[in-house]
Amino acid sequence: MSVSLRIIKDKIAGRTMLVLTVLSVLLAVLIGAGLYLRSAPLLESHSIWKLLFSSEWKPMKGEFGFFPYIMGTLWVTAIAILIALPLCLLCGIYIHEYAHHRIQKVIVPFVDLLSGIPPVVFGVWGVLVIVPLIADHIAPHFVEFSTGYSVLAGGIVLAIMIFPLIISILLEVFGTVPKELKDASLSLGATQWQTVKHVLLKRSLPGIIAAAVLAISRAFGETIAVLMVCGNVADVPHSIFDAGYPLPALIANNYGEMLSVPMYDSALLFSALILFVIIFLFNAVSRYVLSRIEKKYA
Repeated sequence: MSVSLRIIKDKIAGRTMLVLTVLSVLLAVLIGAGLYLRSAPLLESHSIWKLLFSSEWKPMKGEFGFFPYIMGTLWVTAIAILIALPLCLLCGIYIHEYAHHRIQKVIVPFVDLLSGIPPVVFGVWGVLVIVPLIADHIAPHFVEFSTGYSVLAGGIVLAIMIFPLIISILLEVFGTVPKELKDASLSLGATQWQTVKHVLLKRSLPGIIAAAVLAISRAFGETIAVLMVCGNVADVPHSIFDAGYPLPALIANNYGEMLSVPMYDSALLFSALILFVIIFLFNAVSRYVLSRIEKKYA
């Protein structure tokens, strides 16, 4: 009786987890379907090519060109990743391989503390510190004039916001590398840095890529902090000192205010659909690349 009861419980647990897994997948599908249905009126009246590659944004005339907003999103995200990933990688290596245990106990909680700070605080800090720093000390060396409200400011603030996510993942990944491999490297005469470069980083490459993928996905959707420092000018940025207008900022600034304008509601939800599709495709391609790398180093 007890054996059959355990089998029944095991089957119930397995099917429950299957149902929950299917529901999780369906949730993403429903979100995408809902955004598409709400965007359908815009897609029916405008060509997808014109929507994605036109810079004309005149809602009152029914013209919706998303190219400046897409480019603003890509600029800010690219700058954030280019700043955050190398710094976080070096920071993770130091904490895991070089730092004393006492130092680790101090640094790691402070890194985790960053993830608990509200985005608006980062935004205010960016307005008070990063924007004047760019306007008064950095931009004058490269351009004639900049207000400081730029994709560079957005990228810097966003990079700091994703620091704790990347570092936490990297520390977990580095912890999975067998200590025996590093000891073997050191015993053969390799220096600490050679061991890090040829053993730790090589074995951790799939995890490092996974950390970058998660960080980029997080960066794509960040809204408030980036909105406060990017300038929100609907033009395609041509340098890091130009203002930008990312898609999340477009939605946050306008949703609920101008929905009486025909097609405006559909246009804003289409911008959300663009974000959804970009993140989905990026993650799909990244998972494919990651699986190939894992097979190579398996």
